[in-house]
Amino acid sequence: MNYQNIIQQTENEVLTITINRPDKLNALNTQTISELNHILSTNRNNNDVRAVVITGSGQKAFVAGADISEFADFNAEQGKMLSKNGQQLLFDYVENYPKPVIAAINGFALGGGFELALSCHIRVASDNAKMGFPEVTLGVIPGYGGTQRLAQLAGKGKAFELILTADMVKADEALHLGLLNAVVPQAELLNKVNEIIEKIKSKSPVAIAHAIIAINANYKDGVDGYATEIEEFGKCFESDDFKEGTQAFIEKRKPIFKGKMI
Repeated sequence: MNYQNIIQQTENEVLTITINRPDKLNALNTQTISELNHILSTNRNNNDVRAVVITGSGQKAFVAGADISEFADFNAEQGKMLSKNGQQLLFDYVENYPKPVIAAINGFALGGGFELALSCHIRVASDNAKMGFPEVTLGVIPGYGGTQRLAQLAGKGKAFELILTADMVKADEALHLGLLNAVVPQAELLNKVNEIIEKIKSKSPVAIAHAIIAINANYKDGVDGYATEIEEFGKCFESDDFKEGTQAFIEKRKPIFKGKMI
């Protein structure tokens, strides 16, 4: 696929995806969502990719919202399909991706950009980052899972406050609220992300994939997270990574994981 709105680079087992619409502050449109889904799907079972980084081009914005001009004339049914398709193709897909997905937030993460960051497993931001949901100023609400994921991470009360006021939060407050894993100067952003990834890369890819499933289970309606944990824990015992990890522990050496994805 010839990508128009994203740039991809794979180095040291890390796929870095840069959303590249600088004239629109990297705003998401349906084509960009489709391209992101395609590149993620293509690398889902690629054992040469151990982690994914999503960031935005330039220093001003990670993703400064959705492309409003694309849906300004939609009716209710079209709006519902926009939300449903976007969640399935990208936001839910990222959340349930079997490899760690890290958001490197370099500037504004607003609306759909904030929702994309919240979908990622880990979020690292530059100290100039600001994030929020301005949707109610447009007469609409967050539609890509933002009402749910913000409440899960920051609590119901804070989700009400941020969504109903459309206030933005700075990086340091977002860190305090549990929305971010780390905040660093902008020049150090990717170095911090890579530092986290290097720790992850030394661990079992199979175990990590099972852990993602188990952690997410607690936030899914009608799913017993404890039962899911039991199931995923048991599956680990069938993997070569488990055999290697336990044998390496007994032999007092570092494990060498083959990391075949589930």
